[in-house]
Amino acid sequence: MILANLLSVGQILPDMQAVERWQAIEEIVAMLVESGKIAASDKPELLAALKQREETMSTGIGFGIAIPHASSDRVTEVVAGFGRSKKGIEFDSLDNEPVHFIVLFVVPRDQFQTHLRTLAAIAKFLNDRTVREELANAPDAAALLGVFANRVQKS
Repeated sequence: MILANLLSVGQILPDMQAVERWQAIEEIVAMLVESGKIAASDKPELLAALKQREETMSTGIGFGIAIPHASSDRVTEVVAGFGRSKKGIEFDSLDNEPVHFIVLFVVPRDQFQTHLRTLAAIAKFLNDRTVREELANAPDAAALLGVFANRVQKS
């Protein structure tokens, strides 16, 4: 799973406005609708699936990272979006710290293995402190995408 292949500049929010997790999820999904990755008519159902998953347990995994995710029959391939918040977002994280990096993804409903592999790849990628520092310091969406792409080449 190469994360850079899931993202484009239009799927990256370098300066999120949300201050809490539900706003953050809605902000990223709205961006995915605007970028054409999700149909506007599918937005309510996808938000409901993401919120349902989030209510079982926060996807704020610590170290300033959240990975909201869901499966849906409204997508035919993995759809992802990345958001960065410099001020931090209250996400009810496992470590009770604010979230600065959010990778949201939706996978087709019947692709359980893809779901697990995507989740594991994102968690492994963001677990690297150097990656988080590079993401924090990137000036814009293109530079953020570059962090994802350059990390693939280095590994």
